[in-house]
Amino acid sequence: MTRQQLIEQIFKKKSFLCVGLDVDLNKVPEHILKEEDPIFAFNKQIIDATAPYCVAYKPNLAFYEAYGVKGLVSFEKTINYLHDNYPEQFIIADAKRGDIGNTSKMYAKTFFGEYKVDALTVAPYMGEDSVVPFLDYEADKTTWVILLALTSNKGSFDFQQTTDTEGQRLFETVIKKSQQWGTTENLMYVVGATRGEMFKDIRKVAPEHFLLVPGVGAQGGSLQDVCQYGMTKDCGLLVNSSRGIIFADNTENFAAVAAQKAKELQVQMEAELGKL
Repeated sequence: MTRQQLIEQIFKKKSFLCVGLDVDLNKVPEHILKEEDPIFAFNKQIIDATAPYCVAYKPNLAFYEAYGVKGLVSFEKTINYLHDNYPEQFIIADAKRGDIGNTSKMYAKTFFGEYKVDALTVAPYMGEDSVVPFLDYEADKTTWVILLALTSNKGSFDFQQTTDTEGQRLFETVIKKSQQWGTTENLMYVVGATRGEMFKDIRKVAPEHFLLVPGVGAQGGSLQDVCQYGMTKDCGLLVNSSRGIIFADNTENFAAVAAQKAKELQVQMEAELGKL
């Protein structure tokens, strides 16, 4: 999906919601566990219920790999279901890959060639030659790297917010340097929502790039703060909610409740887009 196609979907649906498909079988409704493939059965109902209110889905690979081969089969079935039934949805594989060049090429082939997702989260710690293979991968459609920039976990202070001798923080260095490798057409950044005012600093170094923003909902991030400091004329945001939507209810009514939670966020997002 190209940048322009993504923007068009956002303004068509009046939403920049990304639904995180982080399936924990300890949290799904009990009746789902009776299904032959409970992970896929759960995802299918969540997707069908929430698709009208979001523009993206983000399965986190850890929640599939934890179940071995069966989990990876569920992941692939989920991706194929989205391709076949909701081709307008932007699919993000949240895998946080990043390794030496040859290994990164194989990771790129896995996600862009085999699964044909639109975007992949990538860790930048090893530098240019670990990131560029993802950006350079030749696919039959536009693919995106979503680079970890400023996360909302406590440990982000260990490295990301340390400063150099000129007072520049490491996450700022990462964002500035990475713009030599990719463009606003194929490079996004992960920025946690729990520090809304930090988006002012992010926008100083990445004024036009799209940002993937986790942390709204269960993690306590404020959508209004994110939009106030991070929104651009093209929106420039994909705001993710996982647990707050998919685990809002654990009865047989879970999909309808998930739809309601997604709709509530969509309504808030419509109001924010209306301010542009």
